[in-house]
Amino acid sequence: MAPWPLFSLHLLLLFLMLPLTRTHRFSVPNTSFNHLVLAPDQGTLYVGAVNHLFQLSPELKMEAVAVTGPVIDSPDCVPFHDLAECPQAQLTDNANQLLLVSSRAQELVACGQVRQGVCEKRSLGDVAQVLYQAEDPGDGQFVAANTPGVTTVGLVVPLPGRDLLLVARGLAGKLSAGVPPLTVRQLTGPQPFSSEGLGRLVVGDFSDYNNSYVGAFADAHSAYFVFRRRGAQAQAEYRSYVARVCLGDVNLYSYVEVPLACHGQGLIQAAFLAPDTLLGAFAAGTSQAQAALCAFPLEDLDKSMEQARRLCYTTGGQGSSGMEEATVEYGVTSRCVTLPPDSPESYPCGDEHTPSPIAGRQPLEAQPLLQLGQSISAVAALQADGHTIAFLGDTLGQLHKVFLNSSQGQIYHSQQVGPPGSAIIPDLLIDSSGDHVYVLTAQQVDRILVAACPQFPNCTTCLQARDPLCGWCILQGRCTRRGECERAAQPNQWLWSYEDNYCLHIQSLLPAQHPRQEQGQITLSVPWLPTLAMDEYFHCAFGDYDTLAQVEGPHVVCVTPPGDQVPPNPPGSDHVTLPLALMFEDVVMAATTFSFYDCSAVQALEVAAPCRTCVGSLWRCHWCPQSSHCVYGEHCPEGEKTVYSAQEVDIQVRGPGACPQVEGLASPQLVPVGWESRLTLHIQNLHYFQGLPALYYCWLELPGKLQKLPASLEETSRDSGLIHCQAQQFRPSMSQRELPVPIYVTRGDIQRLDNAHDLHVTLYDCAMGHPDCSHCQAANGNLSCLWCGDGQPSCRYGPLCPSDAVEQLCPTPTIDMIEPLTGPPEGGLAVTILGSNLGQAFNDVQNAVTVAGRPCNPDPSLYRISARIVCLTSPAPNGTAGPVQVAIKSRPPSISIQHFIYQDPVLLSLSPQWGPQSGGTQLTIHGQHLQTGGNVTAFVGDQPCLIQEPVCPEAIICHTMPQAEPGEAVVFLLFGHVERKLLTTPFRYTANPQLVAAEPSVSFRGGGRLIRVRGIGLDVVWQPLLSVWLEDEDQVKALGVQGQVVNPRRSCSAPAADPQACIQLESGLLQVSPLPPLAENRVIPRECLVRGQGGSPRPLTDLHPCPLQCSTLCSVNSSSLLLCHSPAVPDGALPKRVFFALDNMQVDFASASGGQGFLYQPNPRLVPLSHEGLAHPYRLKPGHVLDVEGEGLNLGISKEEVRVHIGDGECLVKTLTLTHLYCEPPLQAPQPANGSGTLLQFVVQMGNVRLALGPVQYEAEAMMSTFPVEAQVGLGLGATVLIAAVLLLTLMYRHKSKQALRDYQKVLVQLENLETGVGDQCRKEFTDLMTEMTDLSSDLEASGIPFLDYRTYAERAFFPGHGGCPLKPGLEGPGEEGHRATVCQGLTQLSNLLNSKLFLLTLIHTLEEQPSFSQRDRCHVASLLSLALHSKLEYLTDIMRTLLGDLAAHYVHKNPKLMLRRTETMVEKLLTNWLSICLYAFLKEVAGEPLYMLFRAIKYQVDKGPVDAVTGKAKRTLNDSHLLREDVEFRPLTLMTLVGPGTCGATESTEVQRMPVRVLDTDTITQVKEKVLDQVYKGTPFSQRPSVHSLDLEWRSGLAGHLTLSDEDLTSVTQNHWKRLNTLQHYKVPDGATVVLIPQLHNGGTVSQRLGQTGCPSGENTPMLEDGEEGGFRFWHLVKATEEPEGAKVRRSSLRERERERARAKAIPEIYLTRLLSMKGTLQKFVDDTFQAILSVNRPVPIAVKYLFDFLDELAEKHGIEDPETLHIWKTNSLLLRFWVNALKNPQLIFDVRVSDNEDAILAVIAQTFIDSCVISEHKVGRDSPVNKLLYAREIPCYKQMVEKYYSDIHQSFPASYQEMNSTLAELSGNYTSAPHCLEALQDLYKHIHRLSVPWRRTPWPRRCSWLAACSRSLPWWRTK
Repeated sequence: MAPWPLFSLHLLLLFLMLPLTRTHRFSVPNTSFNHLVLAPDQGTLYVGAVNHLFQLSPELKMEAVAVTGPVIDSPDCVPFHDLAECPQAQLTDNANQLLLVSSRAQELVACGQVRQGVCEKRSLGDVAQVLYQAEDPGDGQFVAANTPGVTTVGLVVPLPGRDLLLVARGLAGKLSAGVPPLTVRQLTGPQPFSSEGLGRLVVGDFSDYNNSYVGAFADAHSAYFVFRRRGAQAQAEYRSYVARVCLGDVNLYSYVEVPLACHGQGLIQAAFLAPDTLLGAFAAGTSQAQAALCAFPLEDLDKSMEQARRLCYTTGGQGSSGMEEATVEYGVTSRCVTLPPDSPESYPCGDEHTPSPIAGRQPLEAQPLLQLGQSISAVAALQADGHTIAFLGDTLGQLHKVFLNSSQGQIYHSQQVGPPGSAIIPDLLIDSSGDHVYVLTAQQVDRILVAACPQFPNCTTCLQARDPLCGWCILQGRCTRRGECERAAQPNQWLWSYEDNYCLHIQSLLPAQHPRQEQGQITLSVPWLPTLAMDEYFHCAFGDYDTLAQVEGPHVVCVTPPGDQVPPNPPGSDHVTLPLALMFEDVVMAATTFSFYDCSAVQALEVAAPCRTCVGSLWRCHWCPQSSHCVYGEHCPEGEKTVYSAQEVDIQVRGPGACPQVEGLASPQLVPVGWESRLTLHIQNLHYFQGLPALYYCWLELPGKLQKLPASLEETSRDSGLIHCQAQQFRPSMSQRELPVPIYVTRGDIQRLDNAHDLHVTLYDCAMGHPDCSHCQAANGNLSCLWCGDGQPSCRYGPLCPSDAVEQLCPTPTIDMIEPLTGPPEGGLAVTILGSNLGQAFNDVQNAVTVAGRPCNPDPSLYRISARIVCLTSPAPNGTAGPVQVAIKSRPPSISIQHFIYQDPVLLSLSPQWGPQSGGTQLTIHGQHLQTGGNVTAFVGDQPCLIQEPVCPEAIICHTMPQAEPGEAVVFLLFGHVERKLLTTPFRYTANPQLVAAEPSVSFRGGGRLIRVRGIGLDVVWQPLLSVWLEDEDQVKALGVQGQVVNPRRSCSAPAADPQACIQLESGLLQVSPLPPLAENRVIPRECLVRGQGGSPRPLTDLHPCPLQCSTLCSVNSSSLLLCHSPAVPDGALPKRVFFALDNMQVDFASASGGQGFLYQPNPRLVPLSHEGLAHPYRLKPGHVLDVEGEGLNLGISKEEVRVHIGDGECLVKTLTLTHLYCEPPLQAPQPANGSGTLLQFVVQMGNVRLALGPVQYEAEAMMSTFPVEAQVGLGLGATVLIAAVLLLTLMYRHKSKQALRDYQKVLVQLENLETGVGDQCRKEFTDLMTEMTDLSSDLEASGIPFLDYRTYAERAFFPGHGGCPLKPGLEGPGEEGHRATVCQGLTQLSNLLNSKLFLLTLIHTLEEQPSFSQRDRCHVASLLSLALHSKLEYLTDIMRTLLGDLAAHYVHKNPKLMLRRTETMVEKLLTNWLSICLYAFLKEVAGEPLYMLFRAIKYQVDKGPVDAVTGKAKRTLNDSHLLREDVEFRPLTLMTLVGPGTCGATESTEVQRMPVRVLDTDTITQVKEKVLDQVYKGTPFSQRPSVHSLDLEWRSGLAGHLTLSDEDLTSVTQNHWKRLNTLQHYKVPDGATVVLIPQLHNGGTVSQRLGQTGCPSGENTPMLEDGEEGGFRFWHLVKATEEPEGAKVRRSSLRERERERARAKAIPEIYLTRLLSMKGTLQKFVDDTFQAILSVNRPVPIAVKYLFDFLDELAEKHGIEDPETLHIWKTNSLLLRFWVNALKNPQLIFDVRVSDNEDAILAVIAQTFIDSCVISEHKVGRDSPVNKLLYAREIPCYKQMVEKYYSDIHQSFPASYQEMNSTLAELSGNYTSAPHCLEALQDLYKHIHRLSVPWRRTPWPRRCSWLAACSRSLPWWRTK
């Protein structure tokens, strides 16, 4: 084994992470967890992870850690010490596969995936301490699966004196084939974990019994293992099982398993053994993505197992019904027996003579307790407080708590534990106290409370949680478990949510409120109040005030606090509300709120109506009108009347309507300004003031002052009157036409009377809003406004204007402006006319407007009195011009100074002519008179193009909008309602640009770094930008950055440059950022929009809270490259988003760069060159490299992008690091830069960051100082010696490097040669194959394809596996002529009976209901019926349709997807036979030829390579199980076969011919004979050839040299009981030798006859059996077969020895898998041709297929099946999988050929590929997928598309009518005259009916009657009997 690597760094990192681990969660970054176990005594937890083991405290704090990997290992090697023993080993992660605690030995058993799953022991006290580790483990110590995906489960079984280990695992890796799925292993002794001498579950074929284990559990007596596996054979479905063994059974004699079934669900996914119950989570739903929970009582489970054991012990496995109900499974030789009846009790755990392992056939079924919408991966349960609680972990990381109550379960809590999407691992543990559950996911361990009762703060949430472990403890006032509540047993003390319990609450209060000034009592109604002890009491708490409570049944009486203890009212409120709680000690029992009101504060709430507010409030407050007080209680002060509260129900006159109040105005509400007016108001309810005289005043709340007017009271009745205010002239300052002024009345100066409602007068001024005569005369007539010409003409109140100054007729209209001044000749343009006196109503101007002499029709909706007219122009010739004229009635018309011109706008050109479909392209439309009209809109196709102001006469600029699809669109403009199109130059929408790469992704904050952006279609973008959004306005302004309007208005005469948005940076650089105009799809917050010129919305970036956007304009280098410079951002600002703005499209930088976000680094900082400061020059010696120090120099730039200048020269940057910049200055002093004076300035430019580091001064070169000659000579010698040493070291280093390079290149050459060899081999093989196929095609033209005749074809299709004679004539025999006539007559009558549909259907149903009628019988009878009714195919089709309809109705109620999946009913076999009949013509005409060519291509390829005659393995194959994985040397030979007179295969020629035959020198003699026969009889069907075993092969050399060759003779090589078959190489037959086939002289049989299967009539052939022996010898051909054990207890050969044998081989066996690829590539064309012929609809589809598919569509529609997947499955099961897969796998059913074992294996792979292509589900392959699956993984998606298209094309074709199908069937019945005779079929069918004689007596009478009635209607002679 390889040494453990050093992990000190890992350990250091782990210990550094310890402080970060949370209290109740444990996780380690980059570490995956696998298993979790709990030491029950200490509570310590142990976590098995990838490469680690962790020891945790119960609080999940890490106590210890052990490192277990990675290690150098390979799953293909046994544990090794030297790497040379396993050259393919590599560093492998070690996932923990099994983790168990041995409490007795205080040991932790840990098994990983490396070293073939060996285990080790570690200390429970310190997991890092290894107690045992096998140094050289044997294969008996391989425990766990060596593949992480294969589950391993186990149990530590304590026995007296020792502990044993029970381990169950699935099949994983090639070295695990010898490890049984269930073993008993030692935990102590010299070889811990060894299974030597202990029980093992022996399995005959691991591939058939690949158990997938779910869990292992144990109770006091037994161990249980839950798993999934296939049934008894590989083709059976997977089922769920539970197995049981006795804990003390070390030999597994007691092994019993029974199937588990959760009704209607899938396979079991997780399990847990609760007390007396096994809980299982099963997959559910159509996609198996849901789950169901089932419970299996342990008593029922044990009964089911005991029943299976009893049947297998005592009745041979037969149940009472005679059916097999128990058997011995796993392919072992043991069988169920018949022992004495007391054997199960005598041997409760089995014995050596009892059968084992036992498998029950009857599943134990349970109904689901719970359905879940997510798959469950973990189950745990506990019993607490008498309840069973289950914990379910799902595959999304959620933990569900379930209350299991009798026959159902209820989820009462779900929480996310692991990361979303991370499944919970099955190790779900509950601690010994039952308080916590530990949840494990791949990333973390969590500790969750089993019952989190304390987290519910009140009774309501406690009961609503529905936690069965929680309840509300009333007197403790908290949510507790039942055991924590002391008085839980007493009534009304502990409330449980699953009972009819209700939280304590205060049901009512009496009274509901109380005045704060008084102290009183209130009564609380509290139902279900618990009973207290004698010395205990309740008390009431009003806020902070406590008082004792008096309990009287459900009523509680409390005393309110005194007034001084009540808190003051809140400001603006008339009451204070306090919490009222009924308490026991300091626990709140029930709580509510209680209000204390203050009537004196009520009247202050509404000043305008104090009385109404007082008596209308919620409280019992009354109003004292004389004293103006609001009081509580019954009465006002003595002698004062009271207005009672509306709450007083016993008093009639009460509430707001009884208050003294002002009802409204009696005088007009409109009051003119400047004219003396008198106000009068109505008043009611004056009886409260009778006999109390007082003064009244009117008060008006004018702007800026409160005006007081004396008033008088006029009583009109006892209760009402009028208030007359003193006349007054009002002159307030008014800014509006009308001014509402509130008014109220007081009695005296302060006693205000209530206003019944909002009361005000309206002051108005005629001059306001009436600027001219027309406005004035059009005013409301109630205002009495007149146009007064006295002095300054104005609009006045009528009485204010002298009568002679009133003007009845208004002046002539005046036109001030018209807009627009131009319009199209078509008219229809809205022209706006602004002026004064433009009419007093619309009727004045309706026909009074002309524009340029043409009538203009005004719009009534846009007319404004006197000020504006909007009219629509009439058509006029182009060029028409003139003023606008308005004529009002009979007055002179008004003529405008401006003239209106009719002009024709023309569109000339467009640029650019294309842009992206996302929009945002800036279009310039060139033309003439484009300013025509004031409302110009642009469109591109049906999308508006947003115009950028202003509209110029010769050009309009607009921005396109998004378009749904690319394509051309016409550009047009609308001038009002007139359209102008640009037809000559359409705009072309192109596909949106795509960004695929952007780099670099980092920059300094100063920006300016060049970003290269690559993509597709980038040249269509008008204005590409690189933008960054910064923080909000407040943060940006704090940094000194100001935003601007991003799109200023341009001018037509001098167009502005691109819109700029600038930000000022601290470095002094100005960053200019052009921004595009706003488009509709730009996402800009609405508050960021301001109205720019023209009224269009513009974004403003300096409005809070919008981000500030900094952008740079990118240059389009090509259609695939943009060059952008990073925008500058201020220091301290936080970039929110970096993105590319491609016109209207925005692409985040991360999306364009493959997920790499853009990062801004702080600007670099450089130290001045001179240490004396920037003002002092740095003295530079020529030739020296400058070293510039700084910080963060390479964080945002590379050295190639840095520019350093000295004056106007450049200092070349050589190196750039984080803190240093090295550059090479010019050798000669450059010139100063412009404007820098005489000094050379040293400037570093990094993007936009420009850093001046001070001046540089070149020093003149100093004269060479005198240097002594001696010193110069010494220096030269020293330099020479140093150079020689350096050269020597360099040469040595180069030599070593070249040697290593040569070795590396040698390996590369070998790999290239291997790859080239595979490719060349494919090409060569394909060329040879095509040549052979061409020759074959020419031969077939002469001889034809050897199709079977229809009779033989039908017999083989109807009766597969019966050879060539399925029906034996039974009517022939001497002396039976009379009997035969009687039988024939009876059979004829039976045939007539079969023609009755009712009889036939009843017969079929009756046969299928018989228990003894097996599946084989059903298929046989269906085929007999097919033969009997072959001449009536229409009738047979009708029967099949009826039965298929019944079958569909049956499966619709179960699972419709399972219909036609197998051939279990007679109708399914009838369908198979019907397709065979109907498709025979299609086979011969269409599909047969490619299928035969495929078969011949396979045969040719197989024969070209060696084939082992014993094992059947071949060099050339597609099936890896039949691949010859050894490098067998062979040589092709060409033998000359003599054909002619006297030889086998004589032809019509009289001369002997020599025929060449290609063979291999490694072929056995029988193989040579087969190839010779294939060549000699290549045009002859196989059935007409002589048998290979009836001929001998004779080698002829010269005239007399004749030697008969055979597979075995005296010369055969024999060694160690192995005898090798003779080959041509053994006989040393040379190339070109002459051979001849001669008849055998004796019939002794050959080795191949004795050891193999001869060719059967169906053409099948199998290789010799591997264990065939003769005379104590075992035969072998090319390789020796693997030795197998002689008995079940013989130990298999050591895996280590076999591994070492492989290691000693010359080549790696897996390298020969390339042969599969070569074979696949060579055959690919023929496979494609075959599939194309089957699935193509280019030729007419057989009408039978169309008819069948239409019928299936009808069935789906009839039963409401809308799922397309179900219909796809039906069609696939009925045709492709039922007929074509059989044809692909068995060509001998169609052709007269022999199919060898190798050819059959290859056809099986191709057929499986066809099956995979028919399945809808995704074809997923991985590293563990079989090689056969991987071969065609790339082609299967294409084949799936062919299948889908095949179904779709058939569905869309014309339906096949019933008449057409019947016509075709009738033709088929007549054409196939060679069909098998039906008499034998009827005779055989009669035998099956005869078997019904006994069951007939048990048939119900209704069924008998229906059958007899059918017979009676069918045959007249039946009625006579």
